[in-house]
Amino acid sequence: MAKPKTIYACTECGGESPKWQGQCPHCSAWNTLVEGISEAPAKNRFSGVARASRLQRLAEVSAREAPRLATGITEFDRVLGGGLVAGQVVLIGGDPGVGKSTLLLQALAQMSGVSKALYVSGEESAEQIALRAQRLALDGGELELLAEIQLEKILAALASAKPAIAVVDSIQTLYSENLTSAPGSVAQVRECVAHLARYAKGSGTIVVLVGHVTKEGALAGPRVVEHIVDTVLYFEGDTHQSFRLIRAFKNRFGAVNELGVFAMTEKGLRGVSNPSALFLSQHSGEVAGSCIMVTQEGTRPLLVEIQALVDAAHAPNPRRLGVGLEQNRLAMLLAVLHRHAGIACYDQDVFVNAVGGVRISEPAADLAVLLAIVSSLADKPLPAKLVAFGEVGLAGAVGPDQRVDVAAPYLQADTVHRDEALELLGEPAGLQYVFAGAHEQCCVTGDW
Repeated sequence: MAKPKTIYACTECGGESPKWQGQCPHCSAWNTLVEGISEAPAKNRFSGVARASRLQRLAEVSAREAPRLATGITEFDRVLGGGLVAGQVVLIGGDPGVGKSTLLLQALAQMSGVSKALYVSGEESAEQIALRAQRLALDGGELELLAEIQLEKILAALASAKPAIAVVDSIQTLYSENLTSAPGSVAQVRECVAHLARYAKGSGTIVVLVGHVTKEGALAGPRVVEHIVDTVLYFEGDTHQSFRLIRAFKNRFGAVNELGVFAMTEKGLRGVSNPSALFLSQHSGEVAGSCIMVTQEGTRPLLVEIQALVDAAHAPNPRRLGVGLEQNRLAMLLAVLHRHAGIACYDQDVFVNAVGGVRISEPAADLAVLLAIVSSLADKPLPAKLVAFGEVGLAGAVGPDQRVDVAAPYLQADTVHRDEALELLGEPAGLQYVFAGAHEQCCVTGDW
């Protein structure tokens, strides 16, 4: 018997190479080639001459809004764009134990009373799923279960049951008998996702796929999988904390900047209607190095507390650490603070943290970060009800956020304490600040 031929497939683009290389020759990504078994091409893949498909003009296509199928979980529907669409393929990934299976089981238990739902488990038995449902006090009497990892049997069960929604947990455990490689390999994951997506588009069944993540936090398997599916969701959260976040990184049926916030309880995941309470610390009094900013995630503004700690460095190279913030941007802000405000931190360790573990990527956090750093360096607390946001440029000027009108109604009427901030932080020349106040419905700008 001939020995199987070994190939190396790229987890980023799916390209194959006959030998291992540090860099993928197809997409130039580093350290992404994974060893696998070469699969022979399918016979009779193309038979005869294909008949040409009918062409349509764009003006002749009648576009209509697709009806949504609600999951019964408000925060989950928010991230999905209002609910699920028939034939939609959703890929949700996250760390082990973060709550992916719990959330989907809760959603299916509620949807099974209205629509036919099927839960396909490749990692757990039916008894284990029943125990989880019992622990969560779920009423899933109409929910159907299938413990199977062979793709062909799963497709046959889907064709026989014809559910409105099916969850596959997880895609890395499935295998197709047409391939000889092990479950979880690049070829198996790509083949299984392609077949399930083809079935979803042909039958109108909603297919939700659960995916593992790598140690870098990205979805395991080839990146071409993300191009096949309609929606890619990331489940974030620390197992030592009670809240979880869901972000949409791709969504053909909704916005990609929505954020769903959940709290892990004894009865499963519960949506948080006021997520700002999670991202604000409860101080007994005013604390130096703390500043409140407003950030917008999708259609919902959030109040987030930025904490900074500036301490004398005891090493030749001072540390710059940002948790929830981009570290390179923190270094840039410190340079702007030194050049235009005359406040030097080159001999200080600077640590910046966004409370609650939320990740902030928008530039409007620049001003809050600088205020927190200066407050910690001077050991002078900012006013308790001060809210600041604005992008800091390399020239030292702070530009107002374009979405201030959206955020203003969510701020309290007495959030602007301009005189107190000037008195506490002094008046360095050149740098400007931006504060937002709901009673003014605008940005107040001026020199420090």
